[in-house]
Amino acid sequence: MKKITKLLIVIALIAFITSCGDGSKDGNAVINNKKAALEKLKATKTKTDEGIAKLQEELSKLDSNADNSKIKLVGIAAVGVQDFKHYIDLQGRVDAENISYISPRGMGGQVKAIFVKQGQRVSKGQLLLKLDDAIMRQSVVAARQQLQGIKTQLNLAKDLYNRQKNLWDQGIGTQVQLLTAKTNVEGLENQLSSAGEQVKVSVEQQNTSNVYSDVSGIADIVNIKVGETFSGMTATGPQIKIVNNSSLKVVTNVPENYISRLKKGTPVVISIPDVNKTINAAITLISQSVDLTSRGFIAEVKIPADPALKPNQSAVVKILDYSAPAAVVIPVNTVQSDEKNKYVYVLEKNSKGKPIAKKKIINIGDVYGELVEIKSGLAAGEQLITEGYQNLYEGQLVGTDVK
Repeated sequence: MKKITKLLIVIALIAFITSCGDGSKDGNAVINNKKAALEKLKATKTKTDEGIAKLQEELSKLDSNADNSKIKLVGIAAVGVQDFKHYIDLQGRVDAENISYISPRGMGGQVKAIFVKQGQRVSKGQLLLKLDDAIMRQSVVAARQQLQGIKTQLNLAKDLYNRQKNLWDQGIGTQVQLLTAKTNVEGLENQLSSAGEQVKVSVEQQNTSNVYSDVSGIADIVNIKVGETFSGMTATGPQIKIVNNSSLKVVTNVPENYISRLKKGTPVVISIPDVNKTINAAITLISQSVDLTSRGFIAEVKIPADPALKPNQSAVVKILDYSAPAAVVIPVNTVQSDEKNKYVYVLEKNSKGKPIAKKKIINIGDVYGELVEIKSGLAAGEQLITEGYQNLYEGQLVGTDVK
């Protein structure tokens, strides 16, 4: 008891000295002094706790009546082993693999006819809109007329060439006349080829007035009317959007510090709260770059098609980044810390066969939810104190309500 009295006097003196500091000292000096005093108090407390524990043990040996008066009621549970899994908990969203924002193949134009309604199912290649093509039709007519004119000229040139060749074969006429006729034919043949290509280009330009669907799916957005200009995208969003829900995926943004722990095929548990669905899947794609703004990278998980799932629905994504089979696992709230170590209390018996609290230094692994993996310091079968462990000390007599 004299040891305890001396320790308490030391604590009181340190507290008094700390409280009587010169108010004119620099603020940093005062803070440093208080920190130093705090460390001394912590060290003194540790010694005091050890002294109390030692004296308590000595008293329990000398005075049998002291045992029962100092017993603390605790709850215990046997330490077991189980498969421990750690997940990265993230938020994600459902997305469709095939989403098409329809745009014109050309410059766009005024809408003359609409062949699709919002919510309607469409097929790949189906005609959706007809744009104004008056000018393009004129171009096609002009190109075809030019082609026909060249054909007529070519036929005439060929006839003249054949006549000139017959005369030449009979020794009539000059070689210059024959070569001139031949050159005219070859020149018109080249013009005919170019005119034919121009007709194809004009027809292709006219066809751009027909707007087709790139994919099969549902017309999710049809925000266009006859007479309006169709360009594909406006300030308010897409004018026509086709969604194919037959192939779905969940997209999530993963913090960059997990990049070394994930790979293609990593197991994932996906929950869709809106429809109360849980899906077990695996990562199918990991982006190869980190976003500068979010400091994360994209991970995608393909999921089965389901009529209840819609693009942009919220999803809870749990990515399995660590697992340990047959691991020692305990409730994380039973783990305590001092200035050096992490520890727990277990129930053991002293030399007199009475149950006491035994401090066990432990090394911990990952923590997930309410559980923590124990790497070392605790073995299966030990009696872990799970209730009443606060303010216990080494060797303290304990009791349980287990009969």
